[in-house]
Order: sequence, then structure tokens, then C-alpha cells
Amino acid sequence: MGVFSRRDKTARTDQSIGTSNSSASVNSSTSRAVMNRTSASSFTGNPKSPMSPVKIPRIDLPRPPDPQLDPAGYLRSLGAVRERSRLVYDKALRNELRHFDVDMGKLNDVVTFVSGLIKRDYDAPFTSIPPHGRHQHFSVGGRDRVSQLLSTWPSEIDNTERCRRLVDLFLVSVLLDAGAGTQWSYKSNENGRVYRRSEGLAIASLEMYKSGLFSSNPSNKCQVDKKGLQSLTLEQLAAGVQSRPGNELAGLEGRAQLLLNLANAIHMKPEYFGKDGRPGNMIDYILSHPSTQAQSVLIVPITVLWDVLTDGLTPIWPSRTAVNGVPLGDAWPCTSMPSKSSWETIVPFHKLTQWLTYSLMQPMQSLLNMHFAGTELLTGLPEYRNGGLFVDMGVLTLKSQDVERGLKTYAEHAKRTGGKGIEVAPMFEPSDDVIVEWRAVTVGLLDALCIEVNKSLRKDLAGHEMTLAQLLEAGSWKGGRELAEIHRPNTKEPPILIDSDGTVF
Repeated sequence: MGVFSRRDKTARTDQSIGTSNSSASVNSSTSRAVMNRTSASSFTGNPKSPMSPVKIPRIDLPRPPDPQLDPAGYLRSLGAVRERSRLVYDKALRNELRHFDVDMGKLNDVVTFVSGLIKRDYDAPFTSIPPHGRHQHFSVGGRDRVSQLLSTWPSEIDNTERCRRLVDLFLVSVLLDAGAGTQWSYKSNENGRVYRRSEGLAIASLEMYKSGLFSSNPSNKCQVDKKGLQSLTLEQLAAGVQSRPGNELAGLEGRAQLLLNLANAIHMKPEYFGKDGRPGNMIDYILSHPSTQAQSVLIVPITVLWDVLTDGLTPIWPSRTAVNGVPLGDAWPCTSMPSKSSWETIVPFHKLTQWLTYSLMQPMQSLLNMHFAGTELLTGLPEYRNGGLFVDMGVLTLKSQDVERGLKTYAEHAKRTGGKGIEVAPMFEPSDDVIVEWRAVTVGLLDALCIEVNKSLRKDLAGHEMTLAQLLEAGSWKGGRELAEIHRPNTKEPPILIDSDGTVF
């Protein structure tokens, strides 16, 4: 759909589930945590807006580890993403990046464009905009498949188990969502319609989940557990996502290995995932955590969920960057960073972990009335749609020597894979300094964009303030995709390509 097409605003408000964006946190117990939950029907309809104020007590969130004493712990922390990226963004403000020329004067054009998208698709004061999360992809075509799934489960299944099941689904679905490539599409087994990219991967993962592909429990197909994942083969996953010659899913082997690694990770961490090894069992850990308070409002510090995902899922990521023997996951050396010591050259992103965090908060709040404190620590997702927005609108321009190098890589990739080269663009490995710098500056630009869009829409917001999670959903990610459709209508690819292994983007 083109940039200037007007979408059905009403339909957009019926496909999401709310997440609190409060910044408070408290100490808690869980003896009453699973009681007095909302009904499953609360998952449908217009949810609580992320902009709605929630009066909850405030205390300080735990500080990240001291980087001088525990650099690996610091780089794995959520707070490090924005702090480290800021060093690259500050260089961008001075137009001192190694790989990009920066024109901050064009940020106003991005603000105008994104504000226009938001006004096109949502009614003021925009409180109906859902936070960015996987749930929206399940609702492609205006059909709330998650609510329909919930309605098929017997009424005696309580909301805690319903939430476990959705966490199972969302986690596997997010891990499979790392860019689909230009050739791949998925034809739904349920309605025969064809879906592509993130939405196609969402529908494929949902249908595989419902078929029991990830479950070892014959009495409950709708779960994910370690035994089910351990028995998964590359051939089964390929069949499940319909990957075949002419319809290859990019990075299929990497995705399959992630799921096999997930089986090992949840087996190694029964304190998070239970003896039966289900991702959804993290609900029980979170509810019983000392920092969780069961009052009239259930509050969970975002760091509790973050620690489960970073500590519990560390074994799933391929070995890349490490400090003192500790693997860091999605964190990379960058030449634009200070180089006093080895750890200081590294920029952490943890994109898939942040995407998981955004996504898993949604069912937890809707089904368990959970509110999350400290969500302002989450950043914009440093991936090719958000980053492509700033390249396509001229804020960032790749320098000529890097364009030349990237085009050579593209030509080699096309020759290796049999690509037709319909719309040529520079291509780089995920670890390339170009990509790391691009991702780091994108984090800072998204923060700046959120501030400026709120200023631009101040009158329409009527005293509210749009959150970064809402901006990602309604503006930047969508804007990056729509600009790609305009500039590269045949492939719809971003302006800079990543030769992904299926585990990063």
C-alpha cells in the first residue's frame, strides 16, 4: 500500500493488547498473584492504552553492573543499549561517522512523514495505537487470530495457563522472525491466502504451533516444550514454513538451530522454565520473584523479565562477541566507539531480546493484569525497517567507498544464490562495521524522532504523550516498510541489505 493511501482506522483499534509503560517498580510477593485475573475475553477489543496513567508505587530499578568490574554483565544489560549507542549518535550529530554522511536538517522531513502516517491510520488523540509487539502481525488482514485461538481452549483453562501458552507461541514466533528475504511467501493452510515477510512468518509459526509441531504433549498441541523442540528437524521446519526451491526462506538453517538451541537453554534453566521445559513457565518465575508485588495492581520491574530472557536464553545465540569468555549475543565491535579497552569498542543491541520483551509483555498484561515498571529503558529496535527510514529520507547517506564495497558483496551474493539483481543495493554481513554503525545511530535517531513527533502532534495528542513503543508500531517501522515499497517496488527491500543468517534481523 502506498504512502498516501488512507487505511481503515477503526479496524486498527481491534487487533491489539495493551502494555503499561509505567516507570515505577516495587518489591512484591506472589501468593495472590494468580488470583482475580481478568477474563480471557479482555484480550479482544480496544485495550488499555499505553498512554493511560497507572497509579502505582515508585522505587528505583536496580542499576546495571559496573562496566569496570563486570563488563560482560553491563553489556548484557538493557540500559547499556541506549548508553553505548549514544556514543555513536553523538558523533552523528557532529557528522563524524565513519560510514555515513549525516544531514540532521532532514530529520524534520522524517517527522512530517511519520506524523502524517499516524494521522492517516489513527484518530486523535491516538490512544488506540497499540505498543509494538508480535501480536499485531498475528492480526494481519484485520483478523484477531490470537483471540480466536483463546476462544478454542476450554473454559476451565485458567488465565495463567492461557498466558503460558501464548508466551510459548510468541517466543517461538519471534525467534523465527529474522527477515524472510525477497523470494519467500507463505500460503495459509487455513484460508489459502498468501502472506509475506513478518506477517507471513507470524501466520506460519501460528499454524505450526496449532498443529503441535513444537509440543511433545499429545493432549495439548498448543504448547512449546523442550522435548518437542529437541525432536524438531530442519526438514520439518522447512515443510512448516513452506521453504523449497523457488520459495526459500532466508537463513532457514540458522532459525532451525535457534530452536534446537532453545530446547537446550530451557532444559538448563528449570528455575525459569520448569522441569517440563516450557518457555511459558517463566510466568511462574516472574510471579514468584521477590521484586514482584501482588496488590490491586500487579507490578513487575522490566529488569525481571529482561534477566529471564538474557540469562535464560544465552545458550541459543551463536558464538559471536564475547568478553572474558561470556557470550554477549547481539553485540558487536564498532570503530566509532572509544577504544581504551576491548569491551569499550562494543555496542550491544539485543534486538531480538528487546522484540521478545515488547511482545511478551502484551499477553502478560492482558491476561494477568500485569504492569511493567521501567519500560522506558527499552529502545527503538535497531533493524533494517527503522534504519532504512532514515536512509531513504536522506538523514543518513552511505559513503561512496562503502557503497562500492557493498555492491561488490551484493554481486557475489547474487552469483552464489542465483539472484536476479532486479534492484541492486549495497550488502554487508551483520558484523560489518557499516551495519553496526547504522544500527547504533538508528537507536539514537528513534529517540529523537519520538520527541519531535510528540511535539508535532501536541495539539492532536490533547495532553497525552506517545510512547516509543507506539511510535515504532504506528510510524517508524511502518514508514520504513512503505518507503521501501516506493523506492524498490519489485523487492521492497531496505536501502542497505544484510546477508542475514536468520539469527539477528
